[in-house]
Amino acid sequence: MISVIIVFIIFSGVILYNINRMTNILCIQKEIPEERHPKIFRTINIYITILLISSYIEILFT
Repeated sequence: MISVIIVFIIFSGVILYNINRMTNILCIQKEIPEERHPKIFRTINIYITILLISSYIEILFT
């Protein structure tokens, strides 16, 4: 059980890092103004966190 939690936390960190990196590249390519970057990052991070939590719950109860 503990090993599943540790692996999932590491996996989640890698996923969040890659999503933020791709979001930054998107903001640069689409020339989105700097003042909108925090809102975009916050929204995407909330959505990804919800997805990661729901997938952890699904793994936990299957």
